[in-house]
Amino acid sequence: MAEITRRRSVAVNIGGVKVGGANPIVVQSMTNTDTADVTSTVNQVVALAKAGSELVRVTVNTEAAAEAVPKIVDTLNMLGVKVPIIGDFHYNGHLLLKKYPKCARALAKYRINPGNVNIGKKHDDNFRTMIEAAIEYGKPVRIGVNWGSLDGALLTRMMDENNKLPEPKDARTVTLDAIVASALLSAEAAERHGLPKDRIILSAKVSGVQDLIDAYRSMAAQCDYALHLGLTEAGLGAKGIVATTAALSVLLQEGIGDTIRASLTPLPNGDRSEEVIVSQQILQSLGIRSFTPQVTACPGCGRTTSTFFQDMADQIQNYLRDRMPVWKTQYQGVEEMKVAVMGCIVNGPGESKHANLGISLPGTFEEPVAPVYVDGKLAVTLRGDAIVAEFISILNKYVDSHYAPAVAEEAVTV
Repeated sequence: MAEITRRRSVAVNIGGVKVGGANPIVVQSMTNTDTADVTSTVNQVVALAKAGSELVRVTVNTEAAAEAVPKIVDTLNMLGVKVPIIGDFHYNGHLLLKKYPKCARALAKYRINPGNVNIGKKHDDNFRTMIEAAIEYGKPVRIGVNWGSLDGALLTRMMDENNKLPEPKDARTVTLDAIVASALLSAEAAERHGLPKDRIILSAKVSGVQDLIDAYRSMAAQCDYALHLGLTEAGLGAKGIVATTAALSVLLQEGIGDTIRASLTPLPNGDRSEEVIVSQQILQSLGIRSFTPQVTACPGCGRTTSTFFQDMADQIQNYLRDRMPVWKTQYQGVEEMKVAVMGCIVNGPGESKHANLGISLPGTFEEPVAPVYVDGKLAVTLRGDAIVAEFISILNKYVDSHYAPAVAEEAVTV
């Protein structure tokens, strides 16, 4: 793992998952189902948990959603899926938490947006009501500021104060200052109302990469609350993945961040689990945490006019990810295994030797053989139409013989 000095933060326990302090950075996700639809929401939570999400957030925006939450949590428990469920509240959270105590008890954490909990009011009664619910039921709270719903009164006040300065800051800087101030002032208010610091997580989400980096650097320098990282409204496809990776990688490399989410926009009927895989891959690529064996594969060139090595790399990568829910309960350290699936003789043997297990497939005009390397040494040469199946068999034997039985731990089961 990478030697990155983590920012010191107060640890928070979220339904058995510890965030902050010296604990590993936690991956979380959010459903996009109608929470009132218990079956659809349960199915999506199961898929997210199976993909590796350690916390899952659901929208609680209506009475029907609040009534559904206990049923969702009970169903997940019956299925053996122990992932903590977080309630995302906006506008009416103070009403729902008060009216539906079963919902308040079932959730592992509440998310409060200070920009929309007391709209049009000069007091924090609604915010205080939610904090009091968290105190009553022993729940942690994420105070999540979002620049799309920033407290307008706070921003206006800070803009007015800035305009009176001899050398005013630019509007971008004041806006970022207001985002951070909203989070910190709300956290101070929560503590004033009786919520202990070890039950508070902060986030300050924006959609610009440099804005996010600046906001979190500022917030991290001013407090020791646990911090949740995420680029809000990151976007579709490559744009969302690249922007999220660019922003989070800088902060994580600087030791900032205790839990992360990749807020990707899925295509219609797309796989919501992609955001979990992206978050995991960011952490694993930085050498911070390992989640699943990594597959190295060449990009292809004129020497690899066949698509066989691409198909094989995809099959192996999917196979490893599919096996991990079982392997992680059986084998200790298997998530750090490295596999290489290469397409020709130029870099194939070398990359294969650097991996735990590697195969160098024949490129265009090369002899139709595929040498397999185990821990840097040539083990066998494969030929014919069953190369994929034979390589998977070698892979399974390697895992069984090289990784010790896993130590029992409290983990999400799916």
